[in-house]
Amino acid sequence: MAKIEDCPGFETFGEDVRAAREALGLTIKALAEQINIDPRYLSEIELKPTIPSIPVILQLVRVCRLPIERYFSPDLIGEDSTQRQRVSHKLKLCPEKYLPIVEATIDGAIKLEE
Repeated sequence: MAKIEDCPGFETFGEDVRAAREALGLTIKALAEQINIDPRYLSEIELKPTIPSIPVILQLVRVCRLPIERYFSPDLIGEDSTQRQRVSHKLKLCPEKYLPIVEATIDGAIKLEE
């Protein structure tokens, strides 16, 4: 596996996979079975600063609905803070029926700052 420091953009890949998996209501075992890898390997991806093989990355990006440009073209989104990027990703995972609540919350936060 490649080292994180050699691959800018992948610093939070494992954390992003874990957050997306949890948001989708999947266990490590269920996600690992879905992408045909050992659950221990998936656990290692989530917990250690490692970069899996390209096929595994692509499967995780697809199933977890991760923004692929964040990992392969970080300069395209580099201007956003890590927290703003995470919120954006979670927004993509949010079921449509809850979006009015999220929008109202954001509107309220913006009004507090005015």
